[in-house]
Amino acid sequence: MARTTPHDPAAPRLAALAALLADETRAAFCLALLDGRAWTAGELARGAGVAPSTASEHLSRLVAGGLLAEERQGRHRYLRLADGRIAQLVEELAAHGAPGPATPPRTLREASLQHALARGRTCYDHLAGRLGIGITDAMTGRGLLRQDTGFALTEDGLEWFGSLGIPLATASRRPLARGCLDWTERRQHLAGTAGAALCRHVLDAGWCERVGTGRAVRATPAGLRALSEHLSVEPAAIGAD
Repeated sequence: MARTTPHDPAAPRLAALAALLADETRAAFCLALLDGRAWTAGELARGAGVAPSTASEHLSRLVAGGLLAEERQGRHRYLRLADGRIAQLVEELAAHGAPGPATPPRTLREASLQHALARGRTCYDHLAGRLGIGITDAMTGRGLLRQDTGFALTEDGLEWFGSLGIPLATASRRPLARGCLDWTERRQHLAGTAGAALCRHVLDAGWCERVGTGRAVRATPAGLRALSEHLSVEPAAIGAD
């Protein structure tokens, strides 16, 4: 009699997770929520171009599967990614997807959105796209960040954050610095506690601003000057027009 391989108890959970993300509408919802904010079910439905009833069914499955968390305020239902681990999973799965031929944008608005997201965006709570990669490269080049044995801030890097008045929660269980695979650039950008703190700083200080209501961001004129002063970042390196 042929021997059978013992059934791994994690197999059903992995299959269930894959099934949740195997639908394009549910995948679109998860990608939209990578901006780190909570969206209403209606906003997500409009963004994905589906009926509210269809969106509600998909969102309920994502909540039940642990990918999304929900909060109700009055008649509104707000959804967000369950936590940072889910955000990392979604971003890296998107980056690992088979490249294949790019689907051409159907409208000028869609083309503009794709360009804006590739130029700069938030990936849950840190910076991604050419903006995130350009800053990560500049930090590495100046010896503030090491990538040779995984991502790690150097002593100079810790001092750099302190000099800008950016607090780092060093007692957090979350890694201080880690790499996150960028789905447009196919390279690692800075995530973790340091990545989140830097993202908050550039938005609060007005170095970057959001584009529209989604997760696209771009450097402001003040931000271009600050990034040049503090990291010697050239505008072309971060996709600035």
